[in-house]
Amino acid sequence: MIAFFVLVLCLLLSASCATHLQAFRVVPASPQYLLRSPNSHEIPFPETLRRYNGFAPLRGWMDLRPRMELRIENAYYRPGTPHQGLHGFLGTEIARYRVRTNGTLHLLSVRPIKDRPQGQPPVQQLIAPSQRRYRYHRFYYEIFFGGSHARGSVLLGANTQPEIKRLAGELRTKPDSVCGKGAVHCTVFPEECTVSIEMQIFVNGVSRNVIWDSDLASVVDHPEHVEALRLYDGHLTPIKLNPHDPRALQLPLLPGDRINWK
Repeated sequence: MIAFFVLVLCLLLSASCATHLQAFRVVPASPQYLLRSPNSHEIPFPETLRRYNGFAPLRGWMDLRPRMELRIENAYYRPGTPHQGLHGFLGTEIARYRVRTNGTLHLLSVRPIKDRPQGQPPVQQLIAPSQRRYRYHRFYYEIFFGGSHARGSVLLGANTQPEIKRLAGELRTKPDSVCGKGAVHCTVFPEECTVSIEMQIFVNGVSRNVIWDSDLASVVDHPEHVEALRLYDGHLTPIKLNPHDPRALQLPLLPGDRINWK
């Protein structure tokens, strides 16, 4: 009986090990190369980010999903000077947020400036704590507001998908009503503020932040060897590819990817 249980345990461990040894594979194809997952499902390279968060290159917005990051850089000026150009410019503060697994925003870090002028809020206060607690977020690169003739990037937040879709529809038709004074689901960033969507990856063991829609070629340079690992089913899983094929290096990166190359 003991021998039987030992045999069963060995078989289970063998199956587990076999699962972990499975890999992604880059498959040459036309018109787009494919990424074959360990379960043999194939998707074209351009579909990789769309599957992750609905990303489309020419769309003016994107949904934020777990492990994505917001980088907010706000400019500060000497009181009494226009908030543009170099005249009166004092410097910038940078805040970084990461989307948690439950969708809320976690403040990772702040880089302040010395002697920030009174009346100009710290960069980490541009997003209210109440908005960080929403479970769904949608970022817009630029929105024009008719009532004030102003423009700026916008972050919407809600606790349900139907709610954020409703807010998004209203933002397109009447942005001032969604993001006006007292709005609780909207952050309008100042025009002098730059907001970018990034992700953390690891290159040769070193943490690195890259902008969303970066590909493998952006972090390797004429590699002789590339070892790429991606989270799959809770485990880091190899991505098999030909490092000498330029089209294979167009593989889109995802948060948490680990790249070792030489």
